[in-house]
Amino acid sequence: MQPASRAALAAARDKLESRIDSADVADLARLGEDLGAVAAVLDAQPVIRRHLADSAVPQQARRKLLEALFDGKVSPLSLEVLGDVVASRWSRPRDLVDGVEELARQALLAQADRDGSLDDVEDELFRFGRILVAQPQLATLLGDETAPAARRGELLETVLAGRAGPVTSRLLKQAVRLPRRRPLAELIEQLVDRAAARRHRSVAYVTAASPLSPEQEQRLTDALKAIYRRPMSLKIDVEPAVLGGLVIRVGDEVIDGSVSARLDQARQWMTGGMSR
Repeated sequence: MQPASRAALAAARDKLESRIDSADVADLARLGEDLGAVAAVLDAQPVIRRHLADSAVPQQARRKLLEALFDGKVSPLSLEVLGDVVASRWSRPRDLVDGVEELARQALLAQADRDGSLDDVEDELFRFGRILVAQPQLATLLGDETAPAARRGELLETVLAGRAGPVTSRLLKQAVRLPRRRPLAELIEQLVDRAAARRHRSVAYVTAASPLSPEQEQRLTDALKAIYRRPMSLKIDVEPAVLGGLVIRVGDEVIDGSVSARLDQARQWMTGGMSR
């Protein structure tokens, strides 16, 4: 996003957060559903999104168009949030759609935080992301924008088979409905990070040769908290190929203490030494 759109999204997020404080779980669930549905409409209707995002059109006129389109079809709270969105200045109409989609996720994660399921949502999203990494063909099918969204949604429901909670299911359905040419696994990881951030935590993605014991997980959590100076949420993936040790990724930073990495370094050293 360009600066104007980033500022518009930041302002919309702040306003939504203030509205979240006085909303109950049912309000937030409806808000997340409504915003996701509106994002899908705007994605499919370029003329509508262009008019709603056109800063040359008076703000009052944009609000009237919004009300004409969605009043009675979304909740009053949803209409208020959408009013905040169209009142802002967006660099591109597409950014407005992305903004509405981001706010839908924010509302759903707030719902999970409010009803006590946020930790489960974070874990379920992570596990689903690992499924996509392990099954790239499934990721391709779910992210194929040339296929009807309804068909992709049916495939997702078949894969989930009731094993994910309601908030996780809604987040994944929205992600599959509007992948926007992004790798789906990457988008799911962003959702995991957002869920952790809701509790003011960062995510450490850990790859280990075998499962860690609870004591090892706690020691690692404490060590990473001391390094990064903030609470950490561990997401552990077992991969025998690392042989031993750990590979840890926090944001863009990678700490590779695996045996496989040390063996690779030794091979490179030996190859370099023999070639001299």
